[in-house]
Amino acid sequence: MSLDAYLLTRHWRDTPQGLELSLWACSAEGPVNLLIRDQKPVCFIERSRDVFLPAGAVRKPLDLTLLHGEAVDGLYFRQQRDLQQLRQSGAILCESDVKPVDRYLMERFIRAPVRIDGEWQRVGNHWRVQQPRLQPGDYQPRLRTLAIDIETRGHSRQLYSIAAAIMPESESESESESESESTQDRPSDVVFMIGSGEDEQRGHYRLIYQPDEKALLNAFFNWTLETDPDALTGWAVVNFDLNFIVRKCQSLGMPCRLGRGGETATVLQPTQPGSPRIARVPGRAVFDGIDLLKAGFWNFESFSLDNVSHELLGTGKLISSEQDKVAEINRLFRDDKPQLADYNIRDCTLVNEIFQKADLLAFAVQRANLTGLALDRLGGSVAAFDNLYLPRLHRAGYVAPDVDNRNDGLGSPGGYVMDSVPGLYKNVLVLDFKSLYPSIIRTFFIDPMGLAVPGDNPLPGFVEAMFSREQHILPGLIEELWAARDKAKQDRNAPLSQAIKIIMNSFYGVLGTTGCRFYSQQLASSITRRGHEIITRSRDWIEQQGYPVIYGDTDSVFIYIGDDADEQRSAEIGNQLMHELNVWWRNELRQTLDIESHLEVEYETHYSRFFMPTVRGMPTGSKKRYAGLIAPDSRLVVKGLEAARTDWTPLARHFQRELFLRVFHEEPFEEFIRETAEQLQAGQLDEQLVYRKRIRRALDDYQRNVPPHIQAARKLEHSGRTISYLITRNGPEPVDLLQSAPDYQHYLDKQLAPAADGILQFLDTSFAAITDAQLQMF
Repeated sequence: MSLDAYLLTRHWRDTPQGLELSLWACSAEGPVNLLIRDQKPVCFIERSRDVFLPAGAVRKPLDLTLLHGEAVDGLYFRQQRDLQQLRQSGAILCESDVKPVDRYLMERFIRAPVRIDGEWQRVGNHWRVQQPRLQPGDYQPRLRTLAIDIETRGHSRQLYSIAAAIMPESESESESESESESTQDRPSDVVFMIGSGEDEQRGHYRLIYQPDEKALLNAFFNWTLETDPDALTGWAVVNFDLNFIVRKCQSLGMPCRLGRGGETATVLQPTQPGSPRIARVPGRAVFDGIDLLKAGFWNFESFSLDNVSHELLGTGKLISSEQDKVAEINRLFRDDKPQLADYNIRDCTLVNEIFQKADLLAFAVQRANLTGLALDRLGGSVAAFDNLYLPRLHRAGYVAPDVDNRNDGLGSPGGYVMDSVPGLYKNVLVLDFKSLYPSIIRTFFIDPMGLAVPGDNPLPGFVEAMFSREQHILPGLIEELWAARDKAKQDRNAPLSQAIKIIMNSFYGVLGTTGCRFYSQQLASSITRRGHEIITRSRDWIEQQGYPVIYGDTDSVFIYIGDDADEQRSAEIGNQLMHELNVWWRNELRQTLDIESHLEVEYETHYSRFFMPTVRGMPTGSKKRYAGLIAPDSRLVVKGLEAARTDWTPLARHFQRELFLRVFHEEPFEEFIRETAEQLQAGQLDEQLVYRKRIRRALDDYQRNVPPHIQAARKLEHSGRTISYLITRNGPEPVDLLQSAPDYQHYLDKQLAPAADGILQFLDTSFAAITDAQLQMF
């Protein structure tokens, strides 16, 4: 029997008979558990090296070499722990750090969709296939997901309730369902609450009471097993909800029965400072909304559920105050459990709505399709690179070293940032090199294998690097991804297009990090220094056409075309420069290096007004900081300045944006500045004076230099991740324990004045000059 499926989770374990791989997948026929037994963990070693092997291990000569030409042997083990013990002994091995389940899949070019052949056995509510035959597939899943959220007594270990909400399917999917699969037949969302009240149906969910924590957990596990989702979602769901549930189960001496097939879930704790917790729920992927949004490069002032839901959905949590929340939850549990249940389930439905609004599941699926990483694994750019590169390297006859056994060399320079020409401008055009670093890799054949075997007619890179024109892998991968992204754009498949862009752009980052087994200064510098060259030579060419370049940043150049150009003329100049610069690069690279250019310049933006600041207190131009008004819709863009920085107060951010709009539209601004200063002094803007800062270390770690947000946090005995505070006449004070009046002079001097003076200096005035006479009245 053959079946198409989609991989959800992957695990391995040592058994007395050898290594066993356990894969869980979803399919049109239901969940599938694939058991692959008797696998032999494998790594490689240079043939010239002697090593003492554990009992049962076998060494075989192979027709493979390292990139520098040394022949290698394969080492085959009975169990994975034997391989790990050999690594820990200090033996210099190759690819011993590749996880066995990842190697099994990557060598078969299986990413997430898979075609399964084998003998099928029905076990409970899922299928099991032992010793299946697997090959790449094209099945695309409709994931059944469940958002979960718990409520507890403050920061204690007492559990109050668990809410769970099934993510509704899209309208198009719902229309294709049969009547037997209608939403009326699905289980209701649910809140399990400790208490002795009567169970009740409350709108779309059912409130069910349980006598104690153990009964509550078992009821939740049973309901989840019956609902049988493919994935669990939530907000900080691994770090808080699942971690709490797993630890609670441990303290109660009960298994955490969240996995499929009766398997136990766990949360792996960080092995070093800064590393994340990892959820292991066999048969169910786990998606954290915060992590998925960050992986997709979404930006929010705060990634709290309340803030993200307000920004994306226009609505929020039922209890929003960070400090009052604890007391309010305790009060509701004591006095109004149904109201607490409403709050609990609301967090789940918000998560579901955010996932749908941002199309996060589609993004996760497309990312797994491209990288071969586990569906719920975020980050992992190095592992994704290995998945794509190593199988192709093996088929070319080579193996790679372990990460900690390669020669790092020196670092490489970062992206090129051109000195800016500060000022207030009309008509600035931006030309942008589309995916500059991937196009450099593709154009100049930058590749680990190509660097090792440059051949007879190599292409020069930087730091004495030479690259093969014929033998390379990475340029071909870029070409495949580039074509796939172009098609995704044509098909308006935004999640796929975004996933491809992120993967392509990660390749330079991977080659430029010491965590990559292929890292070298020659590879990384041949990308970044080529980027420097491309930007500077493009600037020189543009200026030869008569247009000054006032700034350049990694892959973009900012061109001043004169005050008199209208929108139509600006577009004509932008498109002409784009076309001619592309032609120039094609001819230049063909004539000088005999290669085809894949560099692609795009006319991206016309700023009808543009501001480039100086470095504060200096006459030199700033970098990565500017503001502009995009024509023709007059949309304000602010990069790197106070209005775009969350470590500045809402007062400064709102004030600077409004000032920019008035200056850019050539409207009067002096009275606006005076009125804002007057309102501040009169106490009318107090709600905008709040600083919000992240606390990155324990409060006691700050000894010599204690910044204001830590001073405020200590007064509150704060133990959270962020603190909201004001600067008062008695120093920093937390918002939730405010005892003194705000220090308005601080906000005038440290917030309004810096936000204004950057642009006012180009108008021959200053914040002080405009406000001094007025402020003498206060």
